[in-house]
Amino acid sequence: MRIAIYPGSFDPVTYAHLDIAARATRLFDRVVMAVFDRPKKNLLFTTDERLALLHEAVAGLPRVEVATYSGLTVDFARAMGAVALVRGLRTVSDFEVEYNMAQLNQTLDDELEVVVLMASRHLAHISSSAVREIAGLGRDPIEFVPSHIVTALREKFVHKGGEGHRA
Repeated sequence: MRIAIYPGSFDPVTYAHLDIAARATRLFDRVVMAVFDRPKKNLLFTTDERLALLHEAVAGLPRVEVATYSGLTVDFARAMGAVALVRGLRTVSDFEVEYNMAQLNQTLDDELEVVVLMASRHLAHISSSAVREIAGLGRDPIEFVPSHIVTALREKFVHKGGEGHRA
């Protein structure tokens, strides 16, 4: 069985993330969307919230699973028996970051392949940070995320006069 790990913070998961995961199942028997629980980012959702939102989002995607991890991605991949890491590439500016990360991961485990999937043309503009900003400014980002995530975003933000503030 060929297993791939699709790591990320998924804060929140977007249609672009789900598209990459679904397309990765064409290449691998199982794709594990792995929520990193200690990213060096200012997160909106807790690890438990991100896991719950992601579980619901992938419910209709056969062969896509959800897990969490806190150590090195390559160590988690090895423990899961994965043969590859899956990454999504939206823009040219993403390339340098992804390239450097791939080089580091391949140095740490040269048997683990890194597979980069280009974002689908109609989804390449979607990012979690843009979704958070849209929601924080008082608009539902329904075009970019499943409805249960819109609901979770509403619960995180209190809208006053068009400006969003954290609850």
